[in-house]
Amino acid sequence: MRTLQKPSPRAVLTQALKQIICIGMVIIVILPILLTVFAAFKTRGDMVNTSPLALPPQPTLENFKEVLTDKYLLIGLKNTALILVISLFFNILLGTITAYIIERFDFRFKNAVVALFFIGMLVPTFVTEIARFKIINGLGLYRTIGAPILIYVASDLMQLYIYRQFLSNLSTSLDESALLDGCSYFQLFTKIIFPLLAPATATVAIIKSITIINDMYIPYLYMPGNKQKTLTTFLMDYSNAQQGSWQTLAAGIVIIMLPTIIIYVFFQKYILAGVAAGAVKE
Repeated sequence: MRTLQKPSPRAVLTQALKQIICIGMVIIVILPILLTVFAAFKTRGDMVNTSPLALPPQPTLENFKEVLTDKYLLIGLKNTALILVISLFFNILLGTITAYIIERFDFRFKNAVVALFFIGMLVPTFVTEIARFKIINGLGLYRTIGAPILIYVASDLMQLYIYRQFLSNLSTSLDESALLDGCSYFQLFTKIIFPLLAPATATVAIIKSITIINDMYIPYLYMPGNKQKTLTTFLMDYSNAQQGSWQTLAAGIVIIMLPTIIIYVFFQKYILAGVAAGAVKE
């Protein structure tokens, strides 16, 4: 009869250390969310008299009522939805076309073009912020919804990497067979290639949606007006600690983070599957 080998003390210690690190990471991620949720159900007096880690003594929905009845919430929702839809459309359209051209065609200075794209991904945004602001202002897009749309479409090139990885797994025999059957390049792309990129498109759409919805910096800098608020800049109305509005700010954060949580929970498998599929070559 085969006996099980007892793990060595070193192996037990290593496993215990791994478990402690994992638990610590979970606490670091979950604790701020719990503190925000607790604060959202507290009154102003509870915020002063109770510990941030304590449950609300008498939970209240007044903070949520105040946020939901704010007229700027609908403005922020409308602007965020408009920015999101237009940005995703052009990200997907230009991303698929550009990735297909780079991956399938050879042309002069191709390597230089690819290098420039990826250098653009590596350069931190704050390095180019002054130049970008001047360009946006020169185009007359400052204080308009077009400013963040242009930035989200032109400056974040993550979709090129994802689409190129997927395209590298599609055999070129598909292109050759379609062209021999009389397809034009436009028909080849729209009827064959683009539908096959559906997993990559889902991955790009989900990641981009979460990024755009959560972004506060670009809308705050380029759309400072009240009528140009997004969901994230809407929260800044409640961020004045001198007015004792932390509990209302917490309620606003809970309301606004719900869409991204729902997107991530329901589409997490598509995000992971899409990135994994695009990263593995057969």
